[in-house]
Amino acid sequence: MSRGKAASALDLPRPDTLDAGKQQGAYEALRAAILNRQLPAGSRLPSTRSLAERWRVSRGTLETAYERLQEEGYVQRIAGSGTRVCAVIPEHFIAAPRPHHMPRRPVQPDRPYADVQSHVPFVARRPDAGLFDMKAWARCLSRGLLAAGPGALEASHPAGVPELRTQIADYLRRHRGMHCEADEVIVTTGIRHALDLIARTLLNPGDTACVEDPGYPPARRLFELAGAGVQAVPVSADGLDTTQLPDVARLVYVTPAHQAPLGMTLSVSRRLALLDWAARAQAWVVEDDYDSEYNYQSAPLAALKALDSGDRVIYCGSFNKNLFPGLRVGFMVVPKALRRSLLRTLHLTGHSVGASDQLGLVELLGSGAFVRHLRASRQAYLARRDTLLECLGGHGSVTGQQAGLHFVLWLPTGTEEADFCARAASVGLTLQPLGAFCHEARLPPAVIIGYTALTLAQIRYHGRALAALCQ
Repeated sequence: MSRGKAASALDLPRPDTLDAGKQQGAYEALRAAILNRQLPAGSRLPSTRSLAERWRVSRGTLETAYERLQEEGYVQRIAGSGTRVCAVIPEHFIAAPRPHHMPRRPVQPDRPYADVQSHVPFVARRPDAGLFDMKAWARCLSRGLLAAGPGALEASHPAGVPELRTQIADYLRRHRGMHCEADEVIVTTGIRHALDLIARTLLNPGDTACVEDPGYPPARRLFELAGAGVQAVPVSADGLDTTQLPDVARLVYVTPAHQAPLGMTLSVSRRLALLDWAARAQAWVVEDDYDSEYNYQSAPLAALKALDSGDRVIYCGSFNKNLFPGLRVGFMVVPKALRRSLLRTLHLTGHSVGASDQLGLVELLGSGAFVRHLRASRQAYLARRDTLLECLGGHGSVTGQQAGLHFVLWLPTGTEEADFCARAASVGLTLQPLGAFCHEARLPPAVIIGYTALTLAQIRYHGRALAALCQ
């Protein structure tokens, strides 16, 4: 490309969003320019000094915006070469209608591993219920019930208590970057309940359902129970390999925030490619926002659903991994075309969430206590992760430790996972082999290490035993 022909952020007018918040406004303006291909892949951004002069903001503000774009995979910054766009935007995504601001709609009442234990080293995917303030929860339950009155216990809301759906939608808008409304939310008992509803509603015998490989075993089993043929799609360093998706499929299940179990984040380019594939195949994308609240190095990417201009993503979340496992409250954000059929399935199965827990969560979310709990637990889990990594002292390679409730410990070449887990069991350690999450994938030997439900004392004691096994 000849000099002067490449798109430049200097060609962009000063965005109005800068007046509301300079760092966020600059980030959103540059991100939008990339997604709209005003700044196409390979184009070079100006220096932060030049753009700061044009947009009349500080250079530090733009440095922060550039760093965030780099962390999220939109741009690449190379010393001596400047900053260039690296996200690949599919043509179909550019042509799709963009989300636009809509006035808030009032919510109308709707009408017609059981063996996994906490505090066992190093069982994965378990939160520490001891970090949750049960006295505060009791007060939330009491206030929620008293505020709602006896009528709330008699009313039937198949999609969930309207006040809770309002709080969930507000949380997702503020913290997961999603454009959603309360009437798009359906309350469930958790991720597996959501997957079961999706499988019962969308899948017919002979349909193809795609899952990550390695991936979350219950998703495969639930899709198979619905009679679907399940296709394993390999995972690479950038997450699900979208080039391996079939031309025809009914749905694909993904864990983009912290891939289960490998722990990588689905890159921006692959997120856009996945949405492009879903639009072309007329398929649904089931997003399990697994571990998104626990990122220890930087702010997490917005949800995949935040990019879903075609309304093809069914977003699934859960409070069970954030508060305590026995809560059994989760939720889905459902495309408009599927809402009626999913509610019909939910009503038929009768598997809805009790009103008292929902009303308690209304108080917990509305008071800000939920976000405060997330901050406190994130700090506690970070300290536990760092302590365990220090105990390992470089014995074995570790990946996926930047976020979530577990990481992957890769074993020496030639190690048999079953033998390693048996030796670990002899010294009181319960490990999950990576092979148990694989269907067709053949990966080097590794085990999944959970640390969040352990005390620091437990981690130090058992961490030394784990390190000794790796020597």
